[in-house]
Amino acid sequence: MKINFEQMATETRNPETMNLDRMTPLELITEMNREDALIPGAIQPHLKRIARVITYGIESVSSGRRIFYVGAGTSGRLGVLDASECPPTFGVSPDTVIGLIAGGEGAFTKAIENAEDHMDYGKADLVHYGLTAGDLVIGLAASGRTPYVIGAIEYAKSIGCHTCAITCCKDSELSKKAEIGIDAVIGPEVLTGSTRLKAGTAEKMILNMISTAVMVGCGKAYSNLMVDVQQTNEKLEKRARRIVMEATGASEEEARDKLLEAGGSCKTAITMILAGISAEEANARLARANGHIRIALSEENGK
Repeated sequence: MKINFEQMATETRNPETMNLDRMTPLELITEMNREDALIPGAIQPHLKRIARVITYGIESVSSGRRIFYVGAGTSGRLGVLDASECPPTFGVSPDTVIGLIAGGEGAFTKAIENAEDHMDYGKADLVHYGLTAGDLVIGLAASGRTPYVIGAIEYAKSIGCHTCAITCCKDSELSKKAEIGIDAVIGPEVLTGSTRLKAGTAEKMILNMISTAVMVGCGKAYSNLMVDVQQTNEKLEKRARRIVMEATGASEEEARDKLLEAGGSCKTAITMILAGISAEEANARLARANGHIRIALSEENGK
């Protein structure tokens, strides 16, 4: 695939930073800070499209299907990062949100030459994971032209998946291939072509929106508390107690005791305290409510 760098906004030179190598550290980071402030404005016009992606994500996760992030280089690493943070934050299986990067896991820390240049590699990785029509596939490519990602999106569409493209170039090729295109045009980078800067930040901000809103929509929050947090260390054990205390007004001792009865589940402990029921009944209500505490607490659900 021939790439015309002159048409790629992410590869053009920034007229505000032509003297980058002459700037003092303070001048340089001041310029970076000014450029970074443009990113939210570039994302704002796409909020309705992002909300559609979130709706598809909720449908997929709620039905036991998956979300795939597919990218190369910085974009791929950001997808892997966001996916890897979902299990400890929201208590989901590592197989719920999956980040795929061109070149495989080794490419996360070391560039794998030419891996992103093959469309069939993107398809092959999704085939390896047994992609089905109920899964959601999100392609990440700052340039909007990465063959690996385009191949993945084309294959996902061919089997009936909902697809989304997140890029930083207007009317990108990738966005034209996907069902939903999100082209957050952030302009040229401070350091020409270094898309780990503004482009990477924009992509991560959008991924933050998608994964957080999907998980909230799947019952992973009560108020603004992450009630499915996994207690994998002392800090998170304390956070779990604090979450239960904040949600219910319980004392630290009561929160600790209920968490023990609930097998460590904040969600179950909160439902136990607020509804005045046993762990067994709380779990039954939560199951009927598909994990949503507010529904589990309703009188209708409890009957």
